[in-house]
Amino acid sequence: MDPLPRTMCTQHPDNAQIPNWSRDGVIQGDDEIHEAYLAYSLYGCHEVMWDFEGKDVDIYVVRKLLTRYPEYFRNRVIGRDVYLTLRLPNPWAETAEKKVFSQALELIPTAYDVAREFYGDDGIKGVFQVILPLTSRAEELVFTYRYYERVVAGKAFLELVPGMKVMDVLGSVKPNTIDVIPLIEDLNSMLGIGKIIINYWRFIRPSSIRVFIARSDPAMNYGLIPAVLAAKIALNKALTLGRELGIEVYSIIGVGSTPFRGHLTPLNVDNVIKEYPCIITFTIQSAYRYDYPEDVAIRGITDLNNRRPNEECRINDQEALIRVIKKFMAKYQGEIEGLANIINRISRYIPPRRARKLHIGLFGYNRGFKGVILPRAITFVASLYSLGIPPEILGFSAMEELSDREYNALRDTYVNLVHDLSIAAGYVCHECLDALMKLDGEFGIESSTINAIKKDIETLEEIGIKTGPNNYETKKHELLAQLLINSIIEGKENDAAKYAMEMAQIRHAIG
Repeated sequence: MDPLPRTMCTQHPDNAQIPNWSRDGVIQGDDEIHEAYLAYSLYGCHEVMWDFEGKDVDIYVVRKLLTRYPEYFRNRVIGRDVYLTLRLPNPWAETAEKKVFSQALELIPTAYDVAREFYGDDGIKGVFQVILPLTSRAEELVFTYRYYERVVAGKAFLELVPGMKVMDVLGSVKPNTIDVIPLIEDLNSMLGIGKIIINYWRFIRPSSIRVFIARSDPAMNYGLIPAVLAAKIALNKALTLGRELGIEVYSIIGVGSTPFRGHLTPLNVDNVIKEYPCIITFTIQSAYRYDYPEDVAIRGITDLNNRRPNEECRINDQEALIRVIKKFMAKYQGEIEGLANIINRISRYIPPRRARKLHIGLFGYNRGFKGVILPRAITFVASLYSLGIPPEILGFSAMEELSDREYNALRDTYVNLVHDLSIAAGYVCHECLDALMKLDGEFGIESSTINAIKKDIETLEEIGIKTGPNNYETKKHELLAQLLINSIIEGKENDAAKYAMEMAQIRHAIG
């Protein structure tokens, strides 16, 4: 890939505002084709993620892009100037989607044939990269690579009738191979990323590999601080191993708009680059594009495109950071277990922005939670914000348990810690916590959980981070959160959904 894509527009359903070209509030079908075109032509993203994970998707995307927008794509060759990258379902984790895995891979040679006809060039690349979410073992990557090579492309050489191969009837199948991008989402895989990379390299021997580090699901599963620290450790390990093996490692990070999910907004580009200086490709999710003025969003993407990574993602004390992760994770997960019922209750009022299938996320798979099931990360974040409990603050009382060495390692590694927490803390609603305390036992939330959250807030205040509204917008958000809680108590569900939507618009993101 030359040049390497700096920005990857995605289909994450985190936008509060509905784009004016959308036929309704849920973006799907042909609207996603138009959205992909705009991602390239209007917003200037180098790459678009075409997402098969947990949603229905158009397998004729390349044909439709080239036939509907020929003027643009004559001058912007897919696979050379702009990229379309498929996110597959993981057949080992998402068992209901196993057959979609193969369906998505079959899109690739069809896209090649369409692009070859359009451009009149047999050397065209077309679609040649796939993202495998929830990657936890090198074998999953090797299987994906070999499945495409031997089943999808390899079927061209099968002789189904004596003297007649598949290619004699259907033509050759290109590309012959694909690049597989591991999307690393759980803590053990992040800390063990070196084993994943080296075992994949032993089988496939690629000259380069793109590695995708998640930020949303790790935050939901482990908390804000563990998610940031784990991402930094994984990036450092991957880049160090790449140098040792003599292969290029190109990093991608999946960042959303809220601090909990990465804090990449058009207004916070400098801070995110400072936090992750080694990242090659940043995801540009829907809230970034649709919840800010168009010119502001475009300028932010242009800024990202024009900035080049210039540092390693260094860490100084991995041993201390792992201890920090464990301490914060224990506090956070205990509080989430206590909040799970009310999170699921509030999630009913969060508006969908994509046609998604059922997905329980990593938290639901985690054996340590004994059946605790939560909504997707975006809805999870929105539910907590709507209660006046920004998820960034949860578990923060663990700060009191850190040794000086651990505290220093945290502050040295998480560059924007105070900035991110300060932004989130403005959405704390003290009156909401008091109202929930009075409901002791109702909606499945116990006073002990509220007391733990109040301890987190107290710890934030002790280190100088003010909690509660600090401007007109956050004061309005606080009032709406109180109204939402009262509407649920009174059974006014339509009102609850309206208040949740108004709060999302104030935050410039659903979650």
